[in-house]
Amino acid sequence: MISLFDQVRATMLVTVFVFLGVEGASVYSRYAKKRSHVGIATILGFFSVTALMVLVTLLPYAVLERTAIAEMRQPSMAAVLEAVVGPWGAIFVSAGLIISVLGAYLAWSLICAEVLFAAAKTRDMTKVFARENKNKVPANALWLSNIIVQLLVISTMWSQDAFTLMLNMTSVMSLVPYLLVAAYGVLIAKRGETYEQQSGGIRRRDLIVGGIAVLYTAFMIMAGGMRYLLLSAVLYAPGTALYFWARREQGAKPFTAVERAVFVVAVFGFVAGLYALASGRIEI
Repeated sequence: MISLFDQVRATMLVTVFVFLGVEGASVYSRYAKKRSHVGIATILGFFSVTALMVLVTLLPYAVLERTAIAEMRQPSMAAVLEAVVGPWGAIFVSAGLIISVLGAYLAWSLICAEVLFAAAKTRDMTKVFARENKNKVPANALWLSNIIVQLLVISTMWSQDAFTLMLNMTSVMSLVPYLLVAAYGVLIAKRGETYEQQSGGIRRRDLIVGGIAVLYTAFMIMAGGMRYLLLSAVLYAPGTALYFWARREQGAKPFTAVERAVFVVAVFGFVAGLYALASGRIEI
């Protein structure tokens, strides 16, 4: 019997997964003709995803009984539309799912490459990822992103429930940078940096919003459980090598005192995660 807490946790992680990528407009902001377009695209994306999520969630309850919904296989919406319009409804949803997954695969590969490229342009990542080919595509960043994605896809062959594993892993791994970004937003608002031309009300608003974001993301990371947090560390810790490489290129000190502490925590999580996987305490 699944506890109420587990049900709430699973629902919240799915919600996080659904809204991942809404920030994609800001990732590609360098292509925007006006900065205002970035905010508009982000808001439109958020409301569009919210509307779709509400519709997809409510439709089954208007068509079938709860017992029938609970027994549905993935994709469940195929069975719902099949009950409404016949067999072609299931085919339509299944075909749409394939197109959606391929589109998401392409979009996320490009977004990940763009993040590496942007970090390299600001010298937070090694300059090798700042190189573009003749088509203005960050080829090196795209190659690395695709290699990592392929390794993750291959790893699902040994997973007992690949979909649930990747859903939860993606959510938890995204929440870690979300937490850091929210905490940095609170720090900036508290110090008053970049608010010289802004009113005190805007600064207080950002401080409140940032505080709520910190509490929410921290709660979601804890709700995800130690299992996925350790698995995230197994993937995050090796990435520190790229940061170390970038600092060496610049002839700068690898870590400050705070960064060294964060690195130690990441390494500890990496070792603990590997041990848990090897001993069978964590199964994928």
